[in-house]
Amino acid sequence: MNLDEALDTFVAEAEELLGNMEDALLGMKRGSAAEDAIHAIFRAAHTIKGSAGLFGLDFVVGFTHTAESVLDLVRAGELEMDAAMVELMLEVCDHLGSLISLVRQGDLPDADLQGSASLLTARLQNYLEKNNPPSLPEVEAAGVVSDCWHISLRFGQDVLRYGMDPFSFIRYLGKMGRIVGMHTLTDGIPRLSAMDPESCHLGFEIRFESAADKETIESVFDFVKEDCRIVILAPHSMIEKYRILIEELPEDDMLLGEILVKCGSLTQNELDAALRIQASAPIGEVLVGQGMVRAPVVEAALEKQKQGRDAKAGEVSLIRVDSSKLDRLIDLVGELIIVGSSASLFAQRSGVAELLEITSSMSRMVEEVRDTALSLRMVQIGATFNRFQRVVHDVSRELGKDIRLEIGGAETELDKVVVEKIADPLTHLVRNSMDHGIEPEAARIASGKPACGTLKLNAYHDSGSIVIEVSDDGGGLNREKILKKAIEKGIVAADANLADQEICQLIFEAGFSTADKVSNLSGRGVGMDVVRRNIQDLRGSIELDSVEGQGTTTRIRLPLTLSIIDGCQVAVGKSSYVIPLDMVIECIEFEGGQDEAGQSGYLNLRGEVLPYLRLREYFEVDEAAQKRQNVVVVQYAGRRAGLVVDSLLGELQTVIKPLGRMFGGVKGIGGFTILGSGEVALILDVQRLLQQAEEREQKNSGRNLTIMEESRS
Repeated sequence: MNLDEALDTFVAEAEELLGNMEDALLGMKRGSAAEDAIHAIFRAAHTIKGSAGLFGLDFVVGFTHTAESVLDLVRAGELEMDAAMVELMLEVCDHLGSLISLVRQGDLPDADLQGSASLLTARLQNYLEKNNPPSLPEVEAAGVVSDCWHISLRFGQDVLRYGMDPFSFIRYLGKMGRIVGMHTLTDGIPRLSAMDPESCHLGFEIRFESAADKETIESVFDFVKEDCRIVILAPHSMIEKYRILIEELPEDDMLLGEILVKCGSLTQNELDAALRIQASAPIGEVLVGQGMVRAPVVEAALEKQKQGRDAKAGEVSLIRVDSSKLDRLIDLVGELIIVGSSASLFAQRSGVAELLEITSSMSRMVEEVRDTALSLRMVQIGATFNRFQRVVHDVSRELGKDIRLEIGGAETELDKVVVEKIADPLTHLVRNSMDHGIEPEAARIASGKPACGTLKLNAYHDSGSIVIEVSDDGGGLNREKILKKAIEKGIVAADANLADQEICQLIFEAGFSTADKVSNLSGRGVGMDVVRRNIQDLRGSIELDSVEGQGTTTRIRLPLTLSIIDGCQVAVGKSSYVIPLDMVIECIEFEGGQDEAGQSGYLNLRGEVLPYLRLREYFEVDEAAQKRQNVVVVQYAGRRAGLVVDSLLGELQTVIKPLGRMFGGVKGIGGFTILGSGEVALILDVQRLLQQAEEREQKNSGRNLTIMEESRS
């Protein structure tokens, strides 16, 4: 076993469990099912502690053990998970996260972390000391005289196939105490002719002397407990427990009894007493403690257990894959697409029917491989949204506001690279909405709003893009205050005449802030400009809708993937361009004529006024225009426009490659791709082109208005 890989797996699983633990705690604050949440929290702590013990991470085990003990009391109904305990467990969760980060780095806790652990442990111990359950009187006076533990162990048949050595567990057990007696059960070993050397048929009955507790002894077998049968009986256990052990084990009762006597776990008199209790149970009934359970009840319980095992066996198996391997796979698929395009182009030029058929089939298969590879990198945005439950919880406490988070569209999928890079901009937008947007409780009540503010995160697909919305029901943007601040900072001229949307966009300017004082959350004028820049780096856009007194919605539009898309190839002169196919609505013949001046104009599209942009003039193409031109109607964020091109070259799979720094500022270009011929085609940035068309439309409208006013005068 590669211990480094195993430790990496432990860290990844521990971080996932801590995330589940935090979600469950925050869910309890929101009023979700308390019982399910408590079990989820306990399971997370128990699993982390057990796994950490396998790697000898005592600083994780020791701290988690105390928290687990408190949670066990909560689970048993002896303690109540009130608001104070939820806050304490959130601090425990944070501390465990810090410890797991140390494990990832290969470090040990420093003095500060040890001090934090001591303080948290002391607070947890308070719960344990106040709720020590009183010792219950023994129901049965008949207990065994042995002062040793008894371990009944049956290894599963596949334990060797999993790379486990049964005797290594016995040797490790010897380090925790002294094996006083042990008997090896070999009755399950088949005849030599039927022997499978990879199957294990061993069992052990062990008398074990140790000062360790039961959980510590159980942790020795954590790696194999799912595939083995392990029963651990404490020193001086009741005879009834040994009777149940003898009854449940597959071997003959008398043989097992003799083995227990030989190990020293039972005396002959104790064995006789256990067998007498067993013989006194009527047929069809099983003694449990001092009561009886009828066979139908047992059968129902067994059936439920069987259903649980079957459900577990039917679960979809998951495998963890290093993200760098997925990135490499996408790169290789991109190169395969380029090579496939070259092969298709050669087949078309050759005119060989068989070759054309082969390349056509290969193109379909490459497209399927592309879609499958891209789907491997698609993740649901819900995991990112759920992280903000904690952000909202902490920030609302810091601000002294009552704010709840609502999540929609959590199942929406997009590329993992986009998810990773959008987390920081979303964090700033959420904090900004809570600090600037949602008013204090008194102000909300005075304006007739609920005392509790609402922050919403929503995601959905639209025109080949994913839209992420951050909205609040706060006071909205004060446009007068924004404009005044912008004039004070010299961002706009004092006599500037700006539309409402242009005023709202001023908050994305560098150094701009409307906060009256600097706080831990805002006021320094940094953040929103970085948000816009990061989103633009992802080939996305950001919009603001705000109604003063009612709230603000920030809308982010992002591409589904940053690597491979379907494109529509067009030509302008001798140059080729690619338009993202998801944004193409239709293609029509251009009837505007060749002699019209200017880069833009309007078309009558079935009664709809459609602005258009001539790519020939926009990119200053010198070649003579063709007699027949075409218009590609594109749509982005609900806006439509036409792009006038010379010819349509058809669809193609497009591998997006980023432009260098020298060309990064060119408006209207979002990247480039390599065609099958080896030539380079520019990928059009439809969003920027639509903005250019709108700006020219506004300028033309203003110029026409001026001409009309001058003619009237």
